[in-house]
Amino acid sequence: MALIDALGNLIRFLLLPGQRHDSVGVEPLITGLDFEALIGDKAFDNNWLRANLNERGAAAVIPSKADRTTRIPHDVEMYKWRHLVENFFCRLKHSDALQPAMKKPMLVLPDSSIS
Repeated sequence: MALIDALGNLIRFLLLPGQRHDSVGVEPLITGLDFEALIGDKAFDNNWLRANLNERGAAAVIPSKADRTTRIPHDVEMYKWRHLVENFFCRLKHSDALQPAMKKPMLVLPDSSIS
């Protein structure tokens, strides 16, 4: 999970277990930061996050989940900037700095050679 700025630069990064919902990682990422808006996908549509952002005076640019009985409007034009997060992860996946082990030769021994 990553928090990036409006230019696509990393501010904070957090690794979560695969079975954890992404919204539990938001609080540590935004603690101590001032910002005007938080852009997130439908996974971040929950009442506690919206209340937290409202208390901070930050806009929640988060589309409503399908199961929300009353849709909460969001800034559709600002939401288009969410691609910056996707671009960040794309750069991260293709970064040579994060893949040194993949470039090293690996020795594979058959089971019979292990004593």
